[in-house]
Amino acid sequence: MRARGLTKAFGDVVALDGVDLAVSRGEIHGLVGPNGAGKTTLLGLLLGLTRADGGDLEVLGRPVRRGLALPDGVAGFVDGPGLYPALTARQNLDALARLRGDGPAGVADALEQVGLLGVADDRVRGFSLGMRQRLGLAAALLSRPLLLVLDEPANGLDPAGKAQVHRVLTRLAGQGTAVVLSSHRMDDLAALCGTVTLLATGRIVFSGPVGELAAGADELDYRLRTSDPAAARVIAAGTPGLGVLPGGSGPQREGDVLLVRARGPVLDDLVTRLVGAGVGVRELAPVVAPLEAAFLALTAAAARADGSHGEGRR
Repeated sequence: MRARGLTKAFGDVVALDGVDLAVSRGEIHGLVGPNGAGKTTLLGLLLGLTRADGGDLEVLGRPVRRGLALPDGVAGFVDGPGLYPALTARQNLDALARLRGDGPAGVADALEQVGLLGVADDRVRGFSLGMRQRLGLAAALLSRPLLLVLDEPANGLDPAGKAQVHRVLTRLAGQGTAVVLSSHRMDDLAALCGTVTLLATGRIVFSGPVGELAAGADELDYRLRTSDPAAARVIAAGTPGLGVLPGGSGPQREGDVLLVRARGPVLDDLVTRLVGAGVGVRELAPVVAPLEAAFLALTAAAARADGSHGEGRR
């Protein structure tokens, strides 16, 4: 799918402001941004739930214009899947298959793929949020989509459910399905997506490979746990390039953990110095993941820039 210059407003509230997006077959593309950034509106456009005010949208090789339905092969959900709580999981999918003119042959397979075959005959009203999300994914699988659009598919999932969903999406992408998903979970984006688009106040502030976004993070705070905290503190304090953390100067200490701020090369120097002094490094990890740090920095910069343009946006 390809979008060029998409705009959408609800009254005087601008939801999308000149958004460009391209997702190829077999690609899992993530949408991320703060609440109100325009993610749900963009997903709704891709599913044909609303129409853009301006710009061009092409889905599965066909232009989408006002009054024209999306081509077959597009599936997904926004704001959670639409389900009948009084029906069982199997009955929900059976009803959907009949509406599409299909038989129930693929229902059991879809339920098995998302790990719900064992509760197929339980009423949906008793399902947890994560189970409902997985049932919504099963409903989308019935149409064998070429473009799958999902709004927070990992919402409410436990680790086993998340792994199940990840396997399904990875397999679909391997078969050539283009997947577009939104998520507030940076770990999901890092694990699933090859590319990501970051929206803020209706505009794109980054679009490209996930690794490129993570690499854009500036200095990060790191937790350092060693076999000799006292010696590590002395060595860290003498390592050039370690930044000053808020609320103090030099490396800060939390129990047996040192908190240091640095870029990658400075960390390499620190580890070399520690090992050379016979201090064992047991943990060295960012306090905030690089992807999340880049997200916070870019969205904050976008909010400042938007505020400097006046109060036209709401």
